[in-house]
Amino acid sequence: MSRWILGFVCSLWAYAQTAPIAFVGARLVPVEGAEIADGTLVVEGGRIVAIGPTSAVTAPRGARRVDAKGKVIMPGLVDSHSHIGGPEGADASAALQPDVRILDALDVRDTRIQKAQAGGITTVNVMPGSGHVLSGQTLYLKLRDGRVIDDLLIKLPDGRIAGGLKMANGTNPRRGGVFPGTRGKTMAMARDLYIKGQEYREKIRAANGDQSKMPARDLRLEAIVEVLDGKRTVHHHTHRHDDILSVLRLQKEFGFKLVLQHVTDGWMVADEIAKSGLPASVIVLDSPGGKEEARNMSFTNAGVLDKAGVLVGFHTDDGVTDSRLFLRSAALGVRGGMSREKALYAMTLANAKMLELDSRVGSLKAGKDADFIVLSGDPLSVYTKVLETWVDGVKVFDRTVEKDRRYAEGGEGSAERQSELHMHESEEVDQ
Repeated sequence: MSRWILGFVCSLWAYAQTAPIAFVGARLVPVEGAEIADGTLVVEGGRIVAIGPTSAVTAPRGARRVDAKGKVIMPGLVDSHSHIGGPEGADASAALQPDVRILDALDVRDTRIQKAQAGGITTVNVMPGSGHVLSGQTLYLKLRDGRVIDDLLIKLPDGRIAGGLKMANGTNPRRGGVFPGTRGKTMAMARDLYIKGQEYREKIRAANGDQSKMPARDLRLEAIVEVLDGKRTVHHHTHRHDDILSVLRLQKEFGFKLVLQHVTDGWMVADEIAKSGLPASVIVLDSPGGKEEARNMSFTNAGVLDKAGVLVGFHTDDGVTDSRLFLRSAALGVRGGMSREKALYAMTLANAKMLELDSRVGSLKAGKDADFIVLSGDPLSVYTKVLETWVDGVKVFDRTVEKDRRYAEGGEGSAERQSELHMHESEEVDQ
C-alpha cells in the first residue's frame, strides 16, 4: 500500500476514533467560566465530554491519560476574516458578483492552512477580496487535515454549507468603469441589488410553489435572498468612520445579518455601532502604513468598542497579518485597554458568535467540538508557543514533529505547495 493511501486510510480511521483522552493537570482557559489552575479536559468521539478541576473530574475507564502539567489548554482560535487557501473570488467583469463561490476556488493543499494550524486556529472564515462592492460567498471551515475541500467544510443542521457573503466600501471598490467611482455610487449599487433581491423573492412567494409562475432562476439573486432571509451573513469590509455609518444605514434598510470587518475608525463611532447591536471584527497591526483610510488605526480600537457594548472579535486578514502570530492580537488588545478576559473572548467565542457557530466552537465546554490548543505558557506572553492544535479531537499540529515545526518557524519545505495529504501518523492513529 502506498504511503499516500496508507495515510489517507489512517486519517479516516483517526477522525472516526472514539477512544477517550484525558489531559490531566493543565491550566485550563475555558473562555466560558473562570480559569482552572489544575484542570482535566476529557475528549471522546470528537467532543468535549468533561472539563473541570482535576480533583473533580474522573477520566473514563480505558481513557488515555496525557500529563499536561505546566501546559495551558484553551479553545481553538476562531479567525473571522482570512484568505488562506489562496481563494479567488469575483473578476473584473462586474462590481457585484454574489453568485461567485469561494467553494470553487480554494486550494486545501495551500501551506497557509498548515501555518494557521500552527498558530492555533481551528475555525476560519475564508473570504474573497475587497476590490468589489460584492465579491462573492465566503466559507466557514474547520482546519482539519484534508485532501479535498469537502474535508474542511462545516455543514449546518439543514444541510447547507456554512458561509457568508463578502461586501466592501470605501477606497477598495472604487475603480471606475463598471465599478463605482465614488462612495455614494458604491452604496447606490448595493441598494439596487438588494431591491432586486426583494423583488425576486416576492415573485417566488407569489408563485406559491407553481413552477409555471416561478421567475427564471438567477444565481446572483438567490444569494441575496439567502441574505434577506437571514440564512447568510454579510461580512462588510469598511474602515473610515463615515463608511462604517453607511454600512449601518444599508443594514437597517434591508435588515440582514451583518458583521463589520476591520472598522479601523470604529473608536470614533463606537456609540453608533453599539446602538445598532452589530458585531465588529477588528484587525490589529503593530506597525504603521497601509491605506490612507486606515490612518487612524489604534491599539485602543477594540477596547473602546468593547467598553461601548459592541461584540468585538479579532481577525488576521491573512496574509495582512500572519495566522501563526494570531495570539498577538489578544495581547495587543490588552495593551490598548481591553481586559484579559475580553481579549481572549475576542479570539474565540466572540468570533464563533459572529459565524453563528458558538454552539459548537469557541469555548471549552462539555458537548462542544473538541477543538483546542495546548500552549507552552500564558496565551498573552510573547514567549508562549503553540505546542499542539486539535480539531474534532484529532491532533492536526504537533510542534515536536519536524514537518509541523517548520510550518511554525519557517525553513526548507515550509512554503512548498503540498503534493500529498498532510497527515499526522503518531498518537491518534495508535489509539
